[in-house]
Amino acid sequence: MKQVLLVAGLVLGPATVAVTQQPTTPPTTPAHVTAAGLSLADAIAVAREKNPAYRQAENNRGPAAWGVRNAYSSLLIPTFTASGGMSYTGPGSQTFLAQSFSQSVSTVSSFYDLGLSWQLSGTTLSQPGLMKAQQRATDADIAGAENLLVTGIKQQYLTVLQANAQADLARKTLQRNEEFLKLAQARYGVGQATLIDVRQAQVARGQAEVGLLRAQTVVNVEKLRLFEQMGVIPPIDVAAVQLTDSFSVQAPQWQLPDLLTMAEQQNPPLKALRAREGAAAWTVRAATSSYGPTLSLSAGWSGFTQQFTNVDPLIFNAQASYASQYNECQDNNRIRTNAGLPPNDCTGFVWGAANEQALRDRNSVFPFHFTQQPFQARLTVTLPVFTNFSQQLRVSEARAQHGNLEESVRARGLAVQTEVSQAFLTLQTAFRTVGLQDTNRSAAREQLQLATERYRVGSGTFFELLDAQVASLRAESDAVNATYDYHKALAALEAAVGRSLR
Repeated sequence: MKQVLLVAGLVLGPATVAVTQQPTTPPTTPAHVTAAGLSLADAIAVAREKNPAYRQAENNRGPAAWGVRNAYSSLLIPTFTASGGMSYTGPGSQTFLAQSFSQSVSTVSSFYDLGLSWQLSGTTLSQPGLMKAQQRATDADIAGAENLLVTGIKQQYLTVLQANAQADLARKTLQRNEEFLKLAQARYGVGQATLIDVRQAQVARGQAEVGLLRAQTVVNVEKLRLFEQMGVIPPIDVAAVQLTDSFSVQAPQWQLPDLLTMAEQQNPPLKALRAREGAAAWTVRAATSSYGPTLSLSAGWSGFTQQFTNVDPLIFNAQASYASQYNECQDNNRIRTNAGLPPNDCTGFVWGAANEQALRDRNSVFPFHFTQQPFQARLTVTLPVFTNFSQQLRVSEARAQHGNLEESVRARGLAVQTEVSQAFLTLQTAFRTVGLQDTNRSAAREQLQLATERYRVGSGTFFELLDAQVASLRAESDAVNATYDYHKALAALEAAVGRSLR
């Protein structure tokens, strides 16, 4: 919530209308922005929430977690399926082989089928380990993306500060040239300088104005790039956003062996490759386990209904059947009477309303009065005997991938050693350069002060003053660049090691 409020403050200022932010809708560019401060910590926090590349990496966390759940579920819990449906069959005849089947009335039917299935094999046994290894690899990839994001934000934040320092230097240069112009005009007014000195001072002042405009443009452009890396739309008045953090130059206190040890353990790309190598090892185990048997267990429950759409033909046939049986019963009774035997009761063969209703009730089963089918269960053991070398191919591919990742881990380890050593040496050089450039800046300032006084008293020329100013400007600029080169070298060392060193 703090980071969301920060973005709103940077983009909208204090007087805005609150709106609900939709995740898929980009923020609109505001029409008015007030001055706001942005610290490095807040910039990193906003980038973690908004940077598109980092969010893409984070999106992989969900599928990796569900992969682990799926692996354990497949190993321990049977698969349950349920299906059902309805059908309609019109009147007519069907021929199956040499037999012909016909029906004069259309029917509607429904069915259900419930099934449980469970499979145990070397592959399912190895899947939990494989999925957990892949989840660790995904987490390592996300950590690497975060390290890359933080490094990029730090470097760009320092670049903006460096551009700000250069703009301040350009502003001071303009002020100094304005003073030189006033001095040249005053000396020309009393006849101690020529018009050439005045024109030269005017040219120098104009060039200083151009330099200030360009420096301010560079600051705004670098701020735009910072907002781009943060993943948010910059305000219209980007110049109103001020960076609040500052960094001091300190002598490096770290030892190269300690840094190499930390990098070996914490460098994100190296950790990600190791996690991928571990996942590849589980892939080899899974491929090798396919040589073993597979145990499959299944069980099923099912039922169906079938209903005639017109029950009248059934009633007619049933009436005819009852009448036929009643007549047979009466004929049999006459025979029994002639033989002196008691007659049978024929009332059971008399068709009535109750019989018709019972027939209608038996037909009214669609769609949910199912007739259950017998329960079915099956146990199957499958042993691969010859699979056209497909198993050998999978094992060979898995081993080759594992071997390639082992070499990638070794290559990345060597690269980390080089990167950390190079970054450490660069940092040491940058620190020494800061001291040297500070000495040069002090000497150049003193030279400029002496040249100014010489010109003021008339013992020096304006060209000497300009030369001293150019030398001072170069020394000031080199000192600023040396300071921020040191901070950028430290950020690069932190990125190579994989942790903050400040």
